Amino acid sequence: MISPPSSAERCKLVVNEWRKQLILTDREKGLLRGELKILDNQINRLNHKHLRLAAFGRVGVGKSSLLNAIVNKEIFSTDVVHGCTRNSQSIFWDERINNLESIELVDTPGIDEIESKARARLAARIALQVDLVLLVIDSDITRVELEALAMLLKSGKQIVLVLNRCDQWQPSQRKAVLRSIRKRLPTNACNLDIKVVAAAPKKVRIRADGRVRSEKCCPKIQPLLSHLKNLLSEKGELLLAVNTLRQSEKFFESFRSSRLKHSKAAAQGLIGKFAAFKASSIAANPLVILDLACGIACDTALVIQLSQLYGLQMRGHAARKLLKRVSVYNTLIGGAQISIQVALSVVRQLLILSTPITGGLSLASAAPVAIAQAALAVHTTKITGRLAAQMLLSGNHIKNSEPTALLQRLAAKDPQIKVLLKEWPGRREKLTNELQALLP
Repeated sequence: MISPPSSAERCKLVVNEWRKQLILTDREKGLLRGELKILDNQINRLNHKHLRLAAFGRVGVGKSSLLNAIVNKEIFSTDVVHGCTRNSQSIFWDERINNLESIELVDTPGIDEIESKARARLAARIALQVDLVLLVIDSDITRVELEALAMLLKSGKQIVLVLNRCDQWQPSQRKAVLRSIRKRLPTNACNLDIKVVAAAPKKVRIRADGRVRSEKCCPKIQPLLSHLKNLLSEKGELLLAVNTLRQSEKFFESFRSSRLKHSKAAAQGLIGKFAAFKASSIAANPLVILDLACGIACDTALVIQLSQLYGLQMRGHAARKLLKRVSVYNTLIGGAQISIQVALSVVRQLLILSTPITGGLSLASAAPVAIAQAALAVHTTKITGRLAAQMLLSGNHIKNSEPTALLQRLAAKDPQIKVLLKEWPGRREKLTNELQALLP
C-alpha cells in the first residue's frame, strides 16, 4: 500500500506546479528580477532539502560565538570590538538530520549601533531568505530587539529566542532576567522558546605572579543543541516547504501589483469605451428586457477583456461572485428604468390632460428617460470595472489558486501546518489608499 505524501511533499508539489504556471512578460522579468531570483533560489533549496538557519540580533550579543559553538569550530570571526561581522557569512553544519540534505548556518550583521540603518536592511533581507531564526540577546530584551522580533513574526519566521552569556549571572539573577523577558514579549510571542546558553564562557584564573586572567571554557549550549536537533528532525523539511510558499506569496504580491499598475491606464480606457457603448445602446432601446440583456452582455464582455488585459484569468468562485454582482447592478438598472418609466407615465397622462395648455409637451418625457438610463449605465459599468479589478487584486483567479490560498487549504487539512501558521498573519488586506491606487 502506497502511503500518502507528507505535508512537506504536498507543499513541494503545489509550489512547483504553481511556479510552472506563473508566466511573466519580459518587462515583468526585468522589473522583478531580484525577487524572482530569491524565489527560484528558495524553490531550488526546497527541492534539494537545503535549510538555512540564521543568527539574528544586536551588535555584540555573541551571534558569531554561538554559531562557532554549534559547529564546534572557530569559523566565524569574533572580537571584543562590537560590529566584527559587517557582512553575512555562512557555513554548512555537518550535523546529519534525517529529513534534510544540508543545513546552512548564516551569521548576520548587527541590527543596531554602527551603520544601523544599512545593517538593519541587510539583516532584514537575510531574514527573508532563511527558514529558521535564532534571535540572540545577552540581557533583558531591548526596544530594538522587540522591534526585530515583531518584524520576524510579521514575516512568518520560526524563531528560537536565545539568551546568551548566562555564565555572567547567578541562578536567581538569571530567573529574574527570564521573568522580565517573558513579561515584555508581545502577546503573539508569549509561548516563544527561550534557550539559555553561554556560547563563549570564561573563567577567572590567577597566575603565579598574581595577575588575573580570563580563559575560555567549553560552550554551554546543550539545551539549545538538543532543541535544534529535535526541531529540525521533526519539522525541518516542513519549515523549508512552508517558507517557500511564503516566499511565493511575497513574490506574487509584487507581481500582481506591478501588472495592475501597468494596466491601469489601459483598463480605464477599456471601461470608458464599454460605458459609452452600453449607455448609447440602453438609451436607444425602448424595451426593458433588451436593456437588461444588453447590460449583462456588455459587463460580462468587460470582465473578460479586463482579465485578459491584466493577464490574470478569473475562474471558479471569483468569476461566479463577480458575475453575481454584475447581475445585481444590471437588475438595479432595470428596476430604476421601470420606476422612471412609471413615474413618467403618470406625468405623461397629466400632460395629455393638459394638452391645450402644454401644446403637446408630453413627448418630451422620452428625453429624461434616455438621459437617466445613460447615466445609470455609465455608473454601473464603472462599478463593474472596478469590481473586476478588485477581484483580480484579491488573487482568486490563478489556476490552482495563489500561494495564500494554497497555504490556507493545506493548513485546513494538516494540523502541523496549521500550528506553523498560527503566529503568521498571512497576506493582510491592502490599505484603502493602496487599493485605490491600483484600481482603474
